[in-house]
Amino acid sequence: MDVHISVTGGETVAEAESLTDWLRGEPELRGVTLTGRPPGPGEMGSVLDTVSVAFGAGGGLSVLASSLRAWFAQPRRSDVRLKIRRQGGTVVEIDAKRVRAGELEAILRAALDGTDAEQA
Repeated sequence: MDVHISVTGGETVAEAESLTDWLRGEPELRGVTLTGRPPGPGEMGSVLDTVSVAFGAGGGLSVLASSLRAWFAQPRRSDVRLKIRRQGGTVVEIDAKRVRAGELEAILRAALDGTDAEQA
């Protein structure tokens, strides 16, 4: 399964780079890459603001949720928002200021399974 995590708020590119490095430290997550969107009007190149993660069915979601909880807990993450989606699936936005640690896995599971969940 491929999951795409777009970073908004704060310093978008720096936060996306930080999240990419953080997730690459998880052996259960494979194929963690930093990608971007095409350049907008007046921009010289693409903006690398999306982290792509590939993982199998066996426990990868729990690892991703745990890793995101720890990453959010780092200093200066309070202004960060993540948009998490899978190809052809729903998009869930997570606000670092509002997400509760115990809810993160359920929110991710709902987004990746295509079921309804409240945004955090």
